[in-house]
Amino acid sequence: MPLAKLLIATMAIAAALNLGGAPAHSEEAGWPRAIRHAAGELTLATKPKRIVSTTPSVTGILLAIEAPLAASTATTPSPLTDGKGFFSQWAGEADRKGVKVLYPNLKFDIEAVLGWTPDLVIASTTGADSILQHRAELEALGVPMMVVDYSSRSWQELATELGKATGLEREAAAAIARFDGELAATARMLAAKGTKASIVGYNIAGSYSVARTSSPVAKLLSDLGFEIVGLPPELRPNTGRASDFEFFSRENLSAAIAGDTVFLLRATEKDVPAFLAEPVLANHPAVMGKRVYPLGLTSFRIDPYSGRQILERVRESFGKP
Repeated sequence: MPLAKLLIATMAIAAALNLGGAPAHSEEAGWPRAIRHAAGELTLATKPKRIVSTTPSVTGILLAIEAPLAASTATTPSPLTDGKGFFSQWAGEADRKGVKVLYPNLKFDIEAVLGWTPDLVIASTTGADSILQHRAELEALGVPMMVVDYSSRSWQELATELGKATGLEREAAAAIARFDGELAATARMLAAKGTKASIVGYNIAGSYSVARTSSPVAKLLSDLGFEIVGLPPELRPNTGRASDFEFFSRENLSAAIAGDTVFLLRATEKDVPAFLAEPVLANHPAVMGKRVYPLGLTSFRIDPYSGRQILERVRESFGKP
C-alpha cells in the first residue's frame, strides 16, 4: 500500500477509536484555538507538538520561538546555505535541535510531509517555497496548514502570529525582546546619526534595486540611527515590479541611489570592489568617498539570526572609536 494511503487509513482508525475516550484539548487550557492566517482560518484542537515547515524563510523564526519543529523544507544548496540547503544563518541552530530535511530543493513531496505525521504545517503565500496549491489536498488528509506572508511582514510580526498559533506567546515575546535589546545596545554604540544611506541590491542575478523605506532591512537600519532613503519619486514609474525593493535599469544606478552612503544587500567585502569600479557610479558621492558597506550574504531575508549578523557587520563598520 502506498505510504500516503497507509497514513490516511491510520489517521482514520485513530480518529474512530478516539483513544482515551476524551478530547485531547481537555488536558490543557486555551484549546481548541481558532487561528486566522493569510489564507483563511483553522481550528487547532490541541497545542501543536510536531510542526513541519515548508517555507525555509520562516524556519528561522520557528527556531527562535522554540517551536516543536521536526523538519523543514530545504532549498537548493548555494553560497547562502549549508550542504543540505538550510539557510546558513540558522542551519547550525536547526542541527543542534535535531531538525531534519522535510524534502530537498523546494520540490513538494506530499508523502514526505505525511511521513512526519505533523499536527501543523507552516506554509507561505508566495515565493518558490509556496505550496498553497496543495492546501486542500493536505487538509483533506487531516493535516492542518497555517499560511503566512513573509514578503510583507517583519519577522517580529510573524513571530507574534506564530506564537499565538502554537501556544508559544511567551517564547515569541522573549525572542523579540532579546533581539530588540541587542538592537538598542548596538544603536548606542554607533555614530550613525545623520548618515543618509541607500540599501542597494547590486547585480543580483542581473538585477538592480533599492530597498523601500518600509522594508524590514530598512526598518532595521533606521532603528540603528541611519536615515534610509528609497528610490527617487521620478524613477518609480520605470520600475518593473513591486516588493520590498524597487527595481530599475543599470543605466539609472547613479540617479537611483539617493544616499551618500551605500549598504550592499546580499554582499560581502569581496563584492565591494565591483561596485566601486562600476562606470556609471564613478562620480557618485558614496563611491568617491568609499562609503560602501556589505550587509552579508544572509541579509536578503531578515529573521532573528540574519538580523543579528547585520548588527555585527554594522558594529564593525560604524562603531564609535
